[in-house]
Amino acid sequence: MKFKERISLLVKERKSLICVGLDTDPDKIPDHLRSADNPVLEFNKLIIEATSDICVAYKPNAAFYEALGAKGWNTLKNTIKAIPDDVPVIVDAKRGDIGNSSKMYAKSVFEYLGGDAVTVSPYLGEDSLAPFFNYKEKFAFVLALTSNPSSQDFQLQEIGGRPLYEIVAENVQKWNKNDNLGLVVGASHPDKIKEMRNISGNLPFLIPGVGAQGGDLEASAKFGTDNGKSIALINVSRSVIYASDGVDFAERAREEVQRLNRELSEFDIFK
Repeated sequence: MKFKERISLLVKERKSLICVGLDTDPDKIPDHLRSADNPVLEFNKLIIEATSDICVAYKPNAAFYEALGAKGWNTLKNTIKAIPDDVPVIVDAKRGDIGNSSKMYAKSVFEYLGGDAVTVSPYLGEDSLAPFFNYKEKFAFVLALTSNPSSQDFQLQEIGGRPLYEIVAENVQKWNKNDNLGLVVGASHPDKIKEMRNISGNLPFLIPGVGAQGGDLEASAKFGTDNGKSIALINVSRSVIYASDGVDFAERAREEVQRLNRELSEFDIFK
Protein backbone atom coordinates (compact mmCIF):
# COMPACT_ATOMS: atom_id res chain seq x y z
CA MET A 1 0.00 0.00 0.00
CA LYS A 2 1.04 3.58 -0.58
CA PHE A 3 1.79 5.91 2.31
CA LYS A 4 -1.66 7.55 2.31
CA GLU A 5 -3.45 4.22 2.31
CA ARG A 6 -1.32 2.90 5.16
CA ILE A 7 -1.95 6.01 7.25
CA SER A 8 -5.69 5.95 6.56
CA LEU A 9 -5.89 2.33 7.65
CA LEU A 10 -4.00 2.95 10.90
CA VAL A 11 -6.07 6.05 11.72
CA LYS A 12 -9.26 4.00 11.40
CA GLU A 13 -7.92 0.98 13.27
CA ARG A 14 -6.23 2.85 16.13
CA LYS A 15 -8.42 5.94 16.40
CA SER A 16 -5.28 8.04 16.51
CA LEU A 17 -3.56 10.83 14.57
CA ILE A 18 -0.40 10.76 16.65
CA CYS A 19 3.00 10.75 14.98
CA VAL A 20 5.78 10.25 17.54
CA GLY A 21 8.81 12.44 16.89
CA LEU A 22 12.07 10.64 17.62
CA ASP A 23 14.15 13.78 18.16
CA THR A 24 16.49 12.05 20.57
CA ASP A 25 18.96 14.28 22.38
CA PRO A 26 21.81 12.26 23.95
CA ASP A 27 21.91 14.72 26.87
CA LYS A 28 18.30 13.88 27.79
CA ILE A 29 18.58 10.10 27.77
CA PRO A 30 17.91 8.56 31.23
CA ASP A 31 21.05 7.85 33.22
CA HIS A 32 20.49 4.09 33.39
CA LEU A 33 20.89 3.80 29.58
CA ARG A 34 24.15 5.71 29.30
CA SER A 35 26.29 2.58 29.74
CA ALA A 36 24.69 0.92 26.69
CA ASP A 37 26.80 0.46 23.55
CA ASN A 38 24.49 2.90 21.74
CA PRO A 39 22.33 4.81 24.24
CA VAL A 40 20.38 6.69 21.55
CA LEU A 41 19.43 3.53 19.69
CA GLU A 42 18.53 1.72 22.92
CA PHE A 43 16.35 4.64 23.99
CA ASN A 44 14.61 4.74 20.60
CA LYS A 45 13.97 1.01 20.56
CA LEU A 46 12.30 1.13 23.97
CA ILE A 47 10.13 4.10 22.95
CA ILE A 48 9.13 2.25 19.79
CA GLU A 49 8.32 -0.97 21.68
CA ALA A 50 6.11 1.01 24.06
CA THR A 51 4.19 3.02 21.46
CA SER A 52 4.21 1.29 18.06
CA ASP A 53 0.75 -0.25 18.52
CA ILE A 54 -0.99 3.00 19.51
CA CYS A 55 0.46 5.65 17.17
CA VAL A 56 0.15 5.96 13.37
CA ALA A 57 3.65 7.12 12.37
CA TYR A 58 7.12 8.03 13.57
CA LYS A 59 9.15 11.08 12.59
CA PRO A 60 12.87 10.99 13.41
CA ASN A 61 14.50 14.38 12.85
CA ALA A 62 17.68 13.78 10.85
CA ALA A 63 19.56 16.64 12.56
CA PHE A 64 19.71 14.79 15.88
CA TYR A 65 21.48 11.89 14.18
CA GLU A 66 23.66 13.79 11.70
CA ALA A 67 25.13 15.71 14.65
CA LEU A 68 26.59 12.42 15.92
CA GLY A 69 28.56 11.74 12.73
CA ALA A 70 28.79 8.35 11.04
CA LYS A 71 27.56 6.53 14.15
CA GLY A 72 24.52 8.78 14.28
CA TRP A 73 23.66 8.09 10.64
CA ASN A 74 23.80 4.35 11.34
CA THR A 75 21.70 4.90 14.44
CA LEU A 76 19.04 6.59 12.35
CA LYS A 77 19.01 3.71 9.87
CA ASN A 78 18.79 1.13 12.66
CA THR A 79 16.06 3.13 14.40
CA ILE A 80 13.98 2.99 11.22
CA LYS A 81 14.64 -0.75 10.95
CA ALA A 82 13.34 -1.18 14.52
CA ILE A 83 9.95 0.32 13.64
CA PRO A 84 7.32 -2.30 12.69
CA ASP A 85 6.68 -2.48 8.96
CA ASP A 86 3.04 -1.47 9.30
CA VAL A 87 3.91 1.91 10.89
CA PRO A 88 5.17 4.50 8.36
CA VAL A 89 8.31 6.55 8.98
CA ILE A 90 8.65 10.22 8.04
CA VAL A 91 12.28 11.32 7.84
CA ASP A 92 12.24 14.96 8.93
CA ALA A 93 15.15 16.24 6.85
CA LYS A 94 13.66 19.38 5.22
CA ARG A 95 15.59 18.75 2.01
CA GLY A 96 15.43 20.91 -1.10
CA ASP A 97 18.28 21.68 -3.51
CA ILE A 98 19.09 21.81 -7.22
CA GLY A 99 17.99 18.75 -9.17
CA ASN A 100 21.11 16.56 -9.05
CA SER A 101 21.60 17.18 -5.34
CA SER A 102 17.95 16.49 -4.58
CA LYS A 103 18.17 13.26 -6.56
CA MET A 104 20.88 12.09 -4.17
CA TYR A 105 19.00 13.35 -1.10
CA ALA A 106 15.92 11.41 -2.22
CA LYS A 107 17.97 8.28 -2.81
CA SER A 108 19.52 8.65 0.65
CA VAL A 109 16.19 9.03 2.45
CA PHE A 110 14.12 6.49 0.52
CA GLU A 111 16.67 3.86 -0.52
CA TYR A 112 19.49 3.94 2.03
CA LEU A 113 17.50 4.85 5.14
CA GLY A 114 14.28 3.17 4.03
CA GLY A 115 12.00 6.07 4.97
CA ASP A 116 8.40 6.11 3.76
CA ALA A 117 8.10 9.90 3.65
CA VAL A 118 10.24 13.01 3.96
CA THR A 119 9.85 16.70 4.71
CA VAL A 120 11.05 19.07 1.97
CA SER A 121 11.47 22.81 1.51
CA PRO A 122 9.89 24.49 -1.55
CA TYR A 123 12.12 27.59 -1.68
CA LEU A 124 14.00 26.46 -4.82
CA GLY A 125 10.84 25.52 -6.69
CA GLU A 126 9.41 22.44 -8.36
CA ASP A 127 12.55 21.10 -10.04
CA SER A 128 14.29 20.94 -6.66
CA LEU A 129 11.58 18.65 -5.31
CA ALA A 130 10.71 16.57 -8.37
CA PRO A 131 13.25 13.83 -7.49
CA PHE A 132 11.29 13.18 -4.28
CA PHE A 133 7.94 13.27 -6.07
CA ASN A 134 9.16 10.71 -8.60
CA TYR A 135 9.25 8.00 -5.94
CA LYS A 136 5.59 7.22 -6.54
CA GLU A 137 5.26 4.78 -3.64
CA LYS A 138 6.81 7.29 -1.21
CA PHE A 139 5.52 10.60 0.14
CA ALA A 140 6.73 14.17 0.65
CA PHE A 141 5.42 16.80 3.07
CA VAL A 142 6.20 20.28 1.75
CA LEU A 143 6.86 23.04 4.27
CA ALA A 144 4.09 25.61 3.99
CA LEU A 145 3.38 27.24 7.35
CA THR A 146 5.71 26.25 10.17
CA SER A 147 5.28 26.66 13.92
CA ASN A 148 8.47 28.60 14.72
CA PRO A 149 8.18 32.32 15.61
CA SER A 150 10.21 33.48 12.61
CA SER A 151 7.87 31.80 10.14
CA GLN A 152 6.46 35.28 9.62
CA ASP A 153 9.74 36.46 8.08
CA PHE A 154 8.81 34.84 4.77
CA GLN A 155 5.75 32.62 5.03
CA LEU A 156 3.33 35.37 6.02
CA GLN A 157 4.70 37.92 3.55
CA GLU A 158 2.25 38.79 0.80
CA ILE A 159 2.89 38.46 -2.91
CA GLY A 160 0.21 40.06 -5.04
CA GLY A 161 -1.98 40.47 -1.99
CA ARG A 162 -1.71 36.82 -0.91
CA PRO A 163 0.54 35.25 1.77
CA LEU A 164 3.35 33.06 0.53
CA TYR A 165 2.07 29.96 2.37
CA GLU A 166 -1.12 30.06 0.28
CA ILE A 167 0.90 30.18 -2.92
CA VAL A 168 2.96 27.21 -1.72
CA ALA A 169 -0.22 25.24 -0.98
CA GLU A 170 -1.66 25.93 -4.42
CA ASN A 171 1.55 24.92 -6.16
CA VAL A 172 1.75 21.68 -4.19
CA GLN A 173 -1.73 20.82 -5.45
CA LYS A 174 -0.50 21.35 -9.02
CA TRP A 175 2.61 19.24 -8.42
CA ASN A 176 0.63 16.40 -6.87
CA LYS A 177 0.37 14.32 -10.04
CA ASN A 178 1.35 11.10 -8.26
CA ASP A 179 -0.96 11.71 -5.29
CA ASN A 180 2.02 11.57 -2.92
CA LEU A 181 2.29 15.11 -1.57
CA GLY A 182 1.13 16.86 1.59
CA LEU A 183 1.79 20.02 3.58
CA VAL A 184 3.51 20.88 6.85
CA VAL A 185 1.21 23.24 8.78
CA GLY A 186 2.19 24.29 12.30
CA ALA A 187 -0.16 23.88 15.25
CA SER A 188 0.72 27.35 16.51
CA HIS A 189 -1.53 28.77 13.75
CA PRO A 190 -4.92 27.15 14.52
CA ASP A 191 -6.93 29.72 12.54
CA LYS A 192 -4.67 29.23 9.55
CA ILE A 193 -4.92 25.42 9.74
CA LYS A 194 -8.62 25.81 8.95
CA GLU A 195 -7.81 28.29 6.20
CA MET A 196 -5.17 25.98 4.74
CA ARG A 197 -7.57 23.06 4.72
CA ASN A 198 -10.09 25.15 2.80
CA ILE A 199 -7.60 26.10 0.09
CA SER A 200 -5.64 22.85 -0.20
CA GLY A 201 -8.39 20.31 -0.75
CA ASN A 202 -7.65 16.94 0.81
CA LEU A 203 -3.86 17.15 0.82
CA PRO A 204 -2.60 15.35 3.94
CA PHE A 205 -1.22 17.62 6.66
CA LEU A 206 1.71 17.03 8.98
CA ILE A 207 1.08 19.23 12.01
CA PRO A 208 4.01 19.86 14.37
CA GLY A 209 3.86 22.07 17.45
CA VAL A 210 1.44 20.25 19.77
CA GLY A 211 2.82 19.39 23.19
CA ALA A 212 5.96 21.17 24.35
CA GLN A 213 5.42 23.98 21.81
CA GLY A 214 1.92 24.65 23.09
CA GLY A 215 -0.13 24.03 19.95
CA ASP A 216 -3.85 23.34 20.29
CA LEU A 217 -4.67 19.63 19.91
CA GLU A 218 -8.40 20.07 19.31
CA ALA A 219 -8.03 22.78 16.67
CA SER A 220 -5.24 20.83 14.97
CA ALA A 221 -7.34 17.67 14.86
CA LYS A 222 -10.66 19.19 13.81
CA PHE A 223 -9.36 21.75 11.34
CA GLY A 224 -6.53 19.58 10.07
CA THR A 225 -8.81 16.65 9.22
CA ASP A 226 -11.80 18.83 8.29
CA ASN A 227 -13.71 16.97 11.00
CA GLY A 228 -12.55 13.56 9.86
CA LYS A 229 -12.77 14.02 6.09
CA SER A 230 -9.02 14.35 5.40
CA ILE A 231 -5.70 13.03 6.69
CA ALA A 232 -3.76 14.95 9.32
CA LEU A 233 -0.86 13.64 11.36
CA ILE A 234 -0.20 15.44 14.62
CA ASN A 235 3.45 15.20 15.55
CA VAL A 236 4.37 15.13 19.22
CA SER A 237 8.00 14.75 20.22
CA ARG A 238 9.36 16.05 23.52
CA SER A 239 6.21 15.67 25.59
CA VAL A 240 6.10 11.98 24.68
CA ILE A 241 9.69 10.76 24.57
CA TYR A 242 10.73 12.84 27.58
CA ALA A 243 7.58 12.27 29.62
CA SER A 244 9.95 10.87 32.27
CA ASP A 245 13.71 10.92 32.71
CA GLY A 246 13.67 7.81 34.90
CA VAL A 247 13.60 4.06 34.36
CA ASP A 248 9.88 4.34 33.58
CA PHE A 249 10.42 6.65 30.57
CA ALA A 250 9.01 4.18 28.00
CA GLU A 251 5.96 3.39 30.11
CA ARG A 252 5.31 7.10 30.61
CA ALA A 253 5.72 7.72 26.88
CA ARG A 254 3.02 5.14 26.22
CA GLU A 255 0.75 6.74 28.80
CA GLU A 256 1.17 10.13 27.13
CA VAL A 257 0.24 8.77 23.69
CA GLN A 258 -2.75 7.02 25.24
CA ARG A 259 -3.80 10.28 26.88
CA LEU A 260 -3.59 12.10 23.55
CA ASN A 261 -5.61 9.38 21.86
CA ARG A 262 -8.31 9.65 24.52
CA GLU A 263 -8.51 13.40 23.91
CA LEU A 264 -8.73 12.85 20.16
CA SER A 265 -11.61 10.40 20.67
CA GLU A 266 -13.63 13.20 22.26
CA PHE A 267 -13.50 15.36 19.12
CA ASP A 268 -15.74 13.12 16.95
CA ILE A 269 -13.32 13.02 14.02
CA PHE A 270 -13.07 9.27 13.45
CA LYS A 271 -15.83 8.58 10.97
